[in-house]
Amino acid sequence: RDKDIANGIIYAVDNGAQIINMSFGKDYSPHKEAVHKAVKYAEEKGVILVHASGNDGENLDSKSQFPTRTYKNNKVMRTWMEVGASSWGRDSTLAASFSNYGKKSVDLFAPGVEIYSTVPGNGYEGLQGTSMASPVVTGIAALLWSYYPDLTAQQVKDILNQSSRKFDGLKVTQPGSSEDVPFSQLSITGGTVNAYEAVRLAETYQKQPQKK
Repeated sequence: RDKDIANGIIYAVDNGAQIINMSFGKDYSPHKEAVHKAVKYAEEKGVILVHASGNDGENLDSKSQFPTRTYKNNKVMRTWMEVGASSWGRDSTLAASFSNYGKKSVDLFAPGVEIYSTVPGNGYEGLQGTSMASPVVTGIAALLWSYYPDLTAQQVKDILNQSSRKFDGLKVTQPGSSEDVPFSQLSITGGTVNAYEAVRLAETYQKQPQKK
């Protein structure tokens, strides 16, 4: 429920969270004003919100998946990251067949197919979904902040986006269809998250004067 999402975000911020992973979504948000208020509160406190884009194989430029980074006045939360799921290999299957996408709506992709993860009952399984991909980005953001604590939330987001791995000219099967499209057209950055390059880029930020 919207109230639970809003209360969860506020609780996390008030208890010191710098990054909030949100591996959930829905098609309808009857009380999105409450969620937007919580999202704005997180932004003002310098918190990054990392959201799984969803597993419907749809274009989020034309279909909403709530919660979203866009406020009622069409302003966009500056520290929100929307994450799609990628597979392995530099071929037509790089974009996970189930992942939502969007040239204006999804920041980047991250591994989300056959991710070895914990499951109830003290076990492990290979799982897939953008709920696997989003925590990858969350973890890399935490890695950056652990080594470079003076970075701002906006800088961490910018570093993750700017350092994403590009696949120039690579065409992939568009999620939810059989059409081949450039992978670069499925997200804002056109790439996948890259921890190594993110750390390298963060190092250069540390050598620059911090902006107020």
